[in-house]
Amino acid sequence: MARRLLFLAHRIPYPPDKGEKIRAWHMLDHLANTWDVELGCLVDDPRDLDHLPGLRARFAHVEAHRVRGRWQAAARALARLRPGLPLTLGWFHHPALAAWVRRGLAERRWDAAFVYSSAMAPYVMGPGAHRPGFRRVLDMVDVDSAKWQAYAAGAKPPMRLVWAREARTLRALERRAALDFDRTLFVSEAEARHFVSLAPDCADRVDWVENGVDLARFDPDEPRPSPYPEGALPIVFTGTMGYRPNVEAVVWFAEAVLPRLRGRTPAPSFWIVGANPAPAVQALARLPGVHVTGTVPDVRPYLAHAAVAVAPLMIARGIQNKVLEAMAMARPVVATTAAFEGVHAAPGRDLLVADGAEAFAAAVAAVLDGAHPGLGEAARAAVRAAHDWPATLRRLDAALPAPGSAQAG
Repeated sequence: MARRLLFLAHRIPYPPDKGEKIRAWHMLDHLANTWDVELGCLVDDPRDLDHLPGLRARFAHVEAHRVRGRWQAAARALARLRPGLPLTLGWFHHPALAAWVRRGLAERRWDAAFVYSSAMAPYVMGPGAHRPGFRRVLDMVDVDSAKWQAYAAGAKPPMRLVWAREARTLRALERRAALDFDRTLFVSEAEARHFVSLAPDCADRVDWVENGVDLARFDPDEPRPSPYPEGALPIVFTGTMGYRPNVEAVVWFAEAVLPRLRGRTPAPSFWIVGANPAPAVQALARLPGVHVTGTVPDVRPYLAHAAVAVAPLMIARGIQNKVLEAMAMARPVVATTAAFEGVHAAPGRDLLVADGAEAFAAAVAAVLDGAHPGLGEAARAAVRAAHDWPATLRRLDAALPAPGSAQAG
C-alpha cells in the first residue's frame, strides 16, 4: 500500500505557467510517482478552478480553497496582524484549509508532508505536527525576507517602514520554520548559503533543489508561427507582469535601455509578454516600439521568434525560469547579474550578463549586430547539461525519500 503525502502550496500549482507554479508542479508531479499525494492549496485566480477536475483525477485528494482578490487578501492580512508576525501569514491563512490540515494531522492521515513556501509553513508547525516517523520538508524556494529588505532599501516612508518590518518579521519566521522542519530546501546553493549566513543555527537542516526546464516543451525545433509583424526585430521579456520586480525591470528597459538602441534599421521593438500587466506596464505601450501583450495562450512562439530575450531584473531571488526557458528555446539571452544568479552557464559563451543601461544596451546591440552567432545553441546546451528537471529533482528524492527506499529506512 502506497504511503500518503501531504503537499501544501500557497497557490494551486497548475497550470505551470509562471515561476512559482512551474517549480511546485514539477515537484508535485515527481512526488506523485512514488506517493499517494493529497494536495492542499489556495486558488486566487478563478480561471484556475477549471483545472481542479484534472488534478483530482491525478491525486488522491485535492483540498482547494478559493481566496478573493488582492484587496481582500490585504484586508485579511491586516485583520490577522499580530505583533512580531509578518503580514504574509495573514495573507495566506485560510481557516478552512487550516482546519483540514489540523484534522489530518490529528488523524495521522499522512506519512510525510511537503510544504511549498514559507508562507504555508505554519500550517504544519507546532506540537500537532510532531510525531516519530512523520517527516516534514519545507521548500522555502527563496529567502523571501531578503526581497522585502530590498524593497525597503528602495522605498520612501511610510512604505520603507512597512517593508522593513515585513523583512524583519518574515526572517524570524523563516528561521523558526527551518528549525521546526526536518529539512528546508532552497532553489540554489547560493540562496541556501545566504539563508545560513542569516540563520547559522539552521545550517545542518538546509539543502537546495535547483530549478529545471522542460526541454521537450521548450523545443526550438518545433514549428511555431511568428506572433510578430513581418520584418520586426523583436526583443522579448516574459513573466507575470503584476509582479513588482518584473514591473521595475521592463520600465527600466523601456525607458533607459531601448532609447539607446534606436536609430537602427530595422528599429528594434520591445515586447512585454505576460499576464496581469500593472498600470505602469500598460503605460509603456505609449512609448515608440513598446508592445504589451497581456495574457497570451503560449509564450513559446514569442521566444522562438525573438531576436533576443532580456532579463533586466534589479531585484531577483534564486533561479529565474524566464532565463532558463529562453535559453532552452536556443535564444540569445541578455541578463543582469541578479537575474543570472543560480544559472549554470558561462557568461560570454552561453548568455551575456550586463548591468547598467549603457552596458546592457551594448550587449543587446552586439546580439542584434550578429556578434554572437552561437549564443542560442550554446544556451540550450548549457540548460540541457545542468537544468533538466529529471536531473535536478534527484536532490528532492534525497530530502524526501520514496516510501520503501533504503533512504526512507
